[in-house]
Order: sequence, then structure tokens, then C-alpha cells
Amino acid sequence: VQLQASGGGLVQAGGSLRLSCVDSGGSLHFYSVGWFRQAPGKEREGVSCISESGDITYYSDSVKGRFTVSRDNSKNTAYLQMVSLKPEDTAVYYCASQHFGCGNYRHESIYDYRGQGTLVTVSS
Repeated sequence: VQLQASGGGLVQAGGSLRLSCVDSGGSLHFYSVGWFRQAPGKEREGVSCISESGDITYYSDSVKGRFTVSRDNSKNTAYLQMVSLKPEDTAVYYCASQHFGCGNYRHESIYDYRGQGTLVTVSS
């Protein structure tokens, strides 16, 4: 598994972005995928998770109703659609994969693979 997140950028408050997490190794369908973010000066936060088949999803309270996680296993890709973005969503976003499911998705220690992040900046 080799993960790479992309799709970040600069957007105004209220705008939208879609992040992608691609596994160039082609094995993503075996793993649940978690999305994390880390804002400057803050701890890393788990924001979402999607199960291997895509039928189970989790969201943190801070993004629930605004972010939607999905995946296309035929493309070895997971997505994080973000709408109604707020300045407090500004952070580097990371994806990671693990085979324990999403029940404890916030615990970074369960993740086997982590990709490089992509920066999301939301201006007010």
C-alpha cells in the first residue's frame, strides 16, 4: 500500500473541495480508510473513516453533515467531499489505511499505512 492524498487548495469559506486518496499499490480494497487533519499548533484529529466495502462510515462531530467519505475500490481510491468549508477546517489532511474497521478510527496506532498530506486552506 502506498497512499497519496491530493485535492487540497485554497478556497473561500462556504466553498467545497474533494480530496482523493490513491493507493498506487493497488490493495486499498482490503483496508478501511481513515481521514485525519492537523491544523497548525493543534493535535492531529480523526475526521472520518470508511470501511473496506464502503457500507460503514464515521464522522467526527466537527465535520458531520458537511463532509462525505466514499471510495471506489476499482480505482483504489477513497474520497473526502467537503462542503460548507469553514476557516477552522484549515489543516493538512491525511489518509491512512488499516484492517480493524472504523470503530476506533480516531486511534492512529491502528493504522498500517499513512500517506503524505494535502493542505486545505479556507479563507474567511
